[in-house]
Amino acid sequence: MKQFASLVLAGIIGGTISFTILNRDTPTTITENISPRAVLTTNSSPTNQPFNFVEAADKVTPAVVHITANESKSLANQRSNERRGQGGQSPFGGLFDLEQFFGPQFYGPKNGTGSGVIISEDGYIVTNDHVVGFADEIKVSLSDKREFIATKIGTDPSTDLALLKIDANGLTSVPFSNSDNVQVGEWVAAIGNPFSYLTSTVTAGIVSAKGRDIDIIKGEKTIEEFIQTDAAINPGNSGGALVNTKGELIGINTAIATPTGVFAGYSFAIPSNLVERIVNEIKTNGDIRRARLGVMGDSVDEALRDEENLRVNKGFFVAKLEPGSAAQLSGILPGDVIIEANGKDVGSYEDLVGVMEFAKVGDVIDLKIQRKNKVKKVSVKLRKGI
Repeated sequence: MKQFASLVLAGIIGGTISFTILNRDTPTTITENISPRAVLTTNSSPTNQPFNFVEAADKVTPAVVHITANESKSLANQRSNERRGQGGQSPFGGLFDLEQFFGPQFYGPKNGTGSGVIISEDGYIVTNDHVVGFADEIKVSLSDKREFIATKIGTDPSTDLALLKIDANGLTSVPFSNSDNVQVGEWVAAIGNPFSYLTSTVTAGIVSAKGRDIDIIKGEKTIEEFIQTDAAINPGNSGGALVNTKGELIGINTAIATPTGVFAGYSFAIPSNLVERIVNEIKTNGDIRRARLGVMGDSVDEALRDEENLRVNKGFFVAKLEPGSAAQLSGILPGDVIIEANGKDVGSYEDLVGVMEFAKVGDVIDLKIQRKNKVKKVSVKLRKGI
């Protein structure tokens, strides 16, 4: 009996242990089966992605065009003759003049390609001056393969912008956004035609900096306040669109900083607020040529005031005038202090630059000057080439 009782007890204990082990394995198996599905669901959820450019690219790509610009032989000859008339030098210096030897066609017509952005449904297109400024034969290709001959409405070399027009209606256009609201770190997309053959290409990056002046626009008077991004752009992207995640235009892609000629991490776009202003000016006036007052000097400070025995505490001191300049012909004299321009106080050189930044040939600038003990008003009509 004792042996039988021991066997029964052993059986009861063994059964209890087996039952416990079986009940412990079951939730472990369920947990392992559920866990991978939970992870998969979490990883594939679109809510983990803060944004994408699918909608913006779909909206904007049809409004970004491919531009082919050519200079005719007649215009090339005219340019060459003008260059010679202005004392242009041969690339080989004074040794000999290749144009004279081979004829004005030696340098040949210019040509190039780039991008542009349709900004109105009736065919206005903005691009860079360096893409089309030299050309009198301009072809525009849309993303749907339609082609048009474009008319050049006007250019502004000082901002590197140009406005074209094609004879079409009902086109997809890109709305302007307020570029003052763009923030460093904001995601943006660049849309254009890199290397000419990679048409309708979209790249993305962030705004790296604002208000960049990198001295790449050549000329007497230039306006640079670029948006810097790390969105990849390359030759052929010039004139293309820089847009936000809503598909709104915040800039016109213009330049890259590179030691190799291709994208190296830094690209630059003209902010949309400046683009919109210049486009409206070109629509009204055609080609825009910025003008200068022709004054040289410095901001009035304590040291300058004592040195020149001035009777004002602020303003722009005129130390010298460019011969034949608008300021000289209007009666401005060395020693005058400009204290007001177009109704705005001039407390420094920067204030005068702000008034003159967008001044064009033919504009009239109303100045108030301090000349010794007297305050005088002078109207200056800005002239070409000064």
